[in-house]
Amino acid sequence: MSANAAADSSGGPIWARLPSGTGVLRAAGESIPPTWFVLVGILSVQAGAGIASRLFAVLPPSAVVWLRLLTSAVVLLALARPALRGRSRADWMVALGFGACLATMNFAIYQSFARIPLGIAVTIEFLGPLSVALIGSRRRIDLLWVLLAGTGVVLLGRSDGTVTAAGVLFALLAGAAWAGYILLSAATGRRFSGMSGLALASVAGTLLVAPAGVAAGGSALLDPWVLLIGLGIGLLSSVVPYTLEMQALRRMPPRVFGILMSLEPAAAALVGLVLLGEFLSLWQWLAIACVVAASVGATRRPAEPKRPPRAGSRTAEAPEPGPD
Repeated sequence: MSANAAADSSGGPIWARLPSGTGVLRAAGESIPPTWFVLVGILSVQAGAGIASRLFAVLPPSAVVWLRLLTSAVVLLALARPALRGRSRADWMVALGFGACLATMNFAIYQSFARIPLGIAVTIEFLGPLSVALIGSRRRIDLLWVLLAGTGVVLLGRSDGTVTAAGVLFALLAGAAWAGYILLSAATGRRFSGMSGLALASVAGTLLVAPAGVAAGGSALLDPWVLLIGLGIGLLSSVVPYTLEMQALRRMPPRVFGILMSLEPAAAALVGLVLLGEFLSLWQWLAIACVVAASVGATRRPAEPKRPPRAGSRTAEAPEPGPD
């Protein structure tokens, strides 16, 4: 068939008017409910954590954390392409502080994963963003959510030997770092557009963890199979959820996003059960349910005008991201 035969009455070739690959993907993405983006992102994060826990047999947690941060930093830099010129000293200090919280949060929670069940670690860590959501609240009903979260903590204390003090302390440190991450995300969002702040923070976090990660990993980091698994962990734990969450936030009220994110502890417990065979006691499941319910209750708000996403989200610094 000649080129002329492949054209219609408008004179342009048919193939030139076919939708581009990017357009097809964007159209397909818009046809999927944003709720599914959030849920898949949550499962992706916890699946990455589960795979990381299995990798601890050959690679220490600090080395796995470094591989995760390195992967996310490289991908986010490629996507965001942040401008480095024209930044003030205050801009860089905020980005470095954001990166320090990101590094501490990931380092501490992976150390916790190595010591206690995945679901329990994430439940304890989730007390960080829950505290940020509750501090400063003037609603009387929030006292109920504080009591409910406290009940969850007490129930976690009914340990059957699977919970260690070191694992709990690392999870608490991760929660504190997550709270700092939340508070710094607002400042980062005011100074950097889109994913630029997150990309620079990821680079800072990667550099901070590098000495401990490289020293702990040693020659194992040269194993192509280990590097491939580390790449997969980075994609599952950072790149995929960041991208899906940003897509969801374009089409979903922040309060709904926050409620869905409250399911993370339960998702972590289920992933731990399926991937790692971590069976929890009835008391531990009840503790997770208490924290999830408290987070949902603390997050629920009357409908409000459009505002940045709930502080607990991993993409809180970019409520209106640019093209991915």
